[in-house]
Amino acid sequence: MILHDYHIHSSFSGDSQMSMETACERAIALGLKEIAFTDHVDIDFPNSDPSFAIDYALYSDKFFEVKEKYKGRLKLVFGVEVGHQAHVYEENMALLLKYPFDFIILSTHVFDKLDIHAGDFCKGKSREQSYTRYLEGVRESLSFFNHYSVYGHIDLIRRYGGYKENCFHPGEFSHLLDDILKTIAHTGHGIEINTSGFKYGLGSPMPTLHILKRFKELGGEIITIGSDAHAPEHIAHHFDVAVDMLKEAGFKYIANFEQLQAKFELID
Repeated sequence: MILHDYHIHSSFSGDSQMSMETACERAIALGLKEIAFTDHVDIDFPNSDPSFAIDYALYSDKFFEVKEKYKGRLKLVFGVEVGHQAHVYEENMALLLKYPFDFIILSTHVFDKLDIHAGDFCKGKSREQSYTRYLEGVRESLSFFNHYSVYGHIDLIRRYGGYKENCFHPGEFSHLLDDILKTIAHTGHGIEINTSGFKYGLGSPMPTLHILKRFKELGGEIITIGSDAHAPEHIAHHFDVAVDMLKEAGFKYIANFEQLQAKFELID
C-alpha cells in the first residue's frame, strides 16, 4: 500500500478551493503518512485570471504553519508544480531557489504560448501534429531545465484535443518519447504516475503502462505517485491501480523526497 500522495493542490492554486487543513484531515482519514503540496508556478500563463497568481511568501508561511500543526500525525512535503515556458526560465529559477522546496514537479501546460487546457494548442491541428509538437516541447524543456524532481503527467496532451484515439500506442512517437525518457532517467530525475486521468475520463493514469515500462527499460528508477487532487475526494484516488501498474512495469521502489533528495521505499 502506498502511504503518500505527491501531487496535491491547495486553495493557493487558483483552480482549487481545498484548504491545506482539509487536505491533511482527508489524508489522515485515508491512512496516509505523507503528502506533498505542489501548488502552481505558472508565470505568464496565457489569458490568466489575476486570482491565479500565488503569493509564494504567504504559501511558504502557511505551509510551515500547517506542517507544525500536523507534526507527528502526517508528514508534509514542501512542493511546487512549475509550468515551464522558455521565456520565463529565469523567473522560474529565481523563485525555485528562493524557497526551501523539498520536491519540484516540472510540467508543461503551455506550448508556443498557447494554453493546452483552453484548447488553443490543439486547435486546427491533427492528433499527430498536436502530439508531435507536444513531445517536441517537452524534449526542448528538458534540454536546459534541470532543477526538478519529477516530470508531471508526461502524456498530459491525452486530455485535450477531443481526438478519438487519445492514448500513445506502443511504438507510436517512439523516437521522441525515448529521447524524453532517456534524458529524464540519465540525468537522475523521475516521472510521476498521475492518477487524475480517471477523474478526467481517460480510463487510466498518466502515463499509461507501456510508457512506464519503457522508462524502466531505459534506466528510469525514480517514480512518485500523485493524485493531482484539487478537492479532498480525489486524494489518493485510484492508487491501487497505480501500484499494480508499477509492479507490472518492474518497479520495486517508490520515491519520496526531502530537500530535493530522493529516498526509496519498497512497494508492498
